[in-house]
Amino acid sequence: MLVMLVVSILPLIPSGQWWVRLWDFPRLQLTGLLGVPVLMLGLHAWLKRPQKEHAAWIAVILAIAGWHLYHILPFTSVWPTEVPTAEVQSGETQTHLSVLTANVTFKNDRFDEILAMVRREDPDLVLLIEVDHNLAEGLASLDDDYAYRVGEVRDEGLGIVLWSRIPLLEKEVKHLVSERRPSIFATLDVPEIGPVRFVGAHPVPPGLHERNASKGDTEERRDSRERDAELMLIARHVQEDPDNRWIVTGDFNDVGWSDTTRLFADLSDLKDPRRGRRLLSTYHAEYPLWRYPIDHLFVSDGFHLVDLDRVEVLGSDHFGIFTTLAVDRKDQAKPEASAEEEEEAQEMVEEGAEDAAEHDISASETGQGGS
Repeated sequence: MLVMLVVSILPLIPSGQWWVRLWDFPRLQLTGLLGVPVLMLGLHAWLKRPQKEHAAWIAVILAIAGWHLYHILPFTSVWPTEVPTAEVQSGETQTHLSVLTANVTFKNDRFDEILAMVRREDPDLVLLIEVDHNLAEGLASLDDDYAYRVGEVRDEGLGIVLWSRIPLLEKEVKHLVSERRPSIFATLDVPEIGPVRFVGAHPVPPGLHERNASKGDTEERRDSRERDAELMLIARHVQEDPDNRWIVTGDFNDVGWSDTTRLFADLSDLKDPRRGRRLLSTYHAEYPLWRYPIDHLFVSDGFHLVDLDRVEVLGSDHFGIFTTLAVDRKDQAKPEASAEEEEEAQEMVEEGAEDAAEHDISASETGQGGS
């Protein structure tokens, strides 16, 4: 029980160490495991008669379960929704925008199945993550289906590519913190609506084994500082352009209930359509009991949700997320964040830049990135 208590509160420590931050992830699993000490206490009380110690331990278990549920319940139907459900009035037409986000896994060679999945879902936008040169070649026929494309093809799980049927007014690949980690920034020219800003991201996962060039090419585990900094910089981009509509999506390598993702949402004022609906855990696809919601899609005010579902991606260890949005023409509110949140975000940016510099992979312009 002491171990369960420690790992439950460990993420409260303001540290970027991977072995601290990874305990943000398994809150659902830890809640389920609490059934084991409950059964053991029940058996002990039955054999030895109930004592005050039994009641005390039950109180501790309930407190731990309540702490985990505090994080999980916002992603269930008992919670209010953040993104309203689209309601179509009789005779009214709405502009719909569909987005498929999928980490296809860079070792995946099931090109035909991936192409079939994309064509079956038929989205307006396709963001594929971990696109290496083999995948880029195997999925080249997507260029026939989608007139617009932006991204960077890289090996080692670092590539990211957006295909779009919607014209792109602007498109750029930015390296926000690390020159190894590209992010996509684009402006969509949505018919009858106008510009929509789009960001596709894939920050480095905490705990990843990676070689450190600045330390003799030795292999070590990455902490969360670079990931946190990248998310804060994306939030800052949204803050700087609050008048446009935004879609930010990708494999964040972070769960929706973590302090980092919640701070990202608060700073950007972007909304998570899963809140008030369901978790939609996407990783690991092969292990249902060890699965987390780390692939995300956030939207600004003005979007309503038509559909949200998980999509099987054969050959990948992730599920994809398919989202259909309706666009409301009403004006949006400007995102506002407290001084404390701004200060916390700036600390994350500085620590992430420091971490990238330590690993000899810093971006050309710290805090902004190069194209």
